[in-house]
Amino acid sequence: MSAKMKHINIPVFVPHMGCPNKCVFCDQHAISGVRLFRRDDALRTIEEHLATAKSDIPVEIAFFGGSFTGIDRDLMISLLDMAESYVNAGKVSGIRMSTRPDYIDEEVVSILEGYTVSAVELGVQSMNDEVLRISKRGHTAEDSRRAFYLLGNAGIPSVGQMMIGLPRSSRGDEIYTAREICSAGASGSRIYPTVVFENTELSEMMREGTYSPLTVKEAVERSADVLSVFVSEGVPCLRISLYGGEAPGGGEALSGPLHPALGELVLGEYYRRVITEKLDGYFSVGKPSSAVVYVPKGDLSAAIGHRGANRKFFSSRYDDLKMIFLEKEGIVRYNIILEVN
Repeated sequence: MSAKMKHINIPVFVPHMGCPNKCVFCDQHAISGVRLFRRDDALRTIEEHLATAKSDIPVEIAFFGGSFTGIDRDLMISLLDMAESYVNAGKVSGIRMSTRPDYIDEEVVSILEGYTVSAVELGVQSMNDEVLRISKRGHTAEDSRRAFYLLGNAGIPSVGQMMIGLPRSSRGDEIYTAREICSAGASGSRIYPTVVFENTELSEMMREGTYSPLTVKEAVERSADVLSVFVSEGVPCLRISLYGGEAPGGGEALSGPLHPALGELVLGEYYRRVITEKLDGYFSVGKPSSAVVYVPKGDLSAAIGHRGANRKFFSSRYDDLKMIFLEKEGIVRYNIILEVN
């Protein structure tokens, strides 16, 4: 699920390059669907996307899939030069990349300052050091805070990527992580519920009984929890999807919240909570006979709920209340306007 589209990413996948360790949840080659990396392939990918891109929507070249700032310096600079040439030609508006927090330092930031970097997406995943240790991330929460600080000090926008349902991670841990990402100055966020892929240590942990994947219901509720934090702090959520959702292909997913409309389910849960809170406020002083719920453009189906789940919920909760859901221009995403009679 994307926030209201402000740009289009041209994804250039750099699989597992620059990443020294293998997290328990990650088979990066399988997740990205790309096993070899060739500069010519990157050029081809960019040209193919530009050929079909709409002229009225900004386009960014996005280096995803690995730890971009940890790859060979000459290759990194070569790729940045290539991407910047498209910026200079007016074909793209900027460059985006994903990387590990511990691969951001003064040297890297000084290099990035020479390019039109739209955002650096940091794979924070959790701000609980014990969760990071068990997940074998190889970095600490303090590494993430330092990375946010260095990027922010240089005026480079940052995005905090976090995961839901990591080993030993609790609902409270995830809410804390979302708050810390906001406090660190992130300009955006992404939420990835954990999926168990074959050929990962997490799949072994699951078979041994030391890890239990989240159900769809658990993933939806916990993702809605952290989405509420980002909304309240004014940090846009760029995407909610299964881990690996940015990728064109994927390894064999064994277990976890494997639902094709997971993002819509999360957004539906979020709107259900917002609408319920407002309606309960009215019912506390009287019994309305009807209500009109105005939602942002594009979010009508989410507010009604997947397969009408929210409509059914409200019908059951509020006897005889006639409810109408309508889209309305000008409402900021994640907000509603409620009119009752």
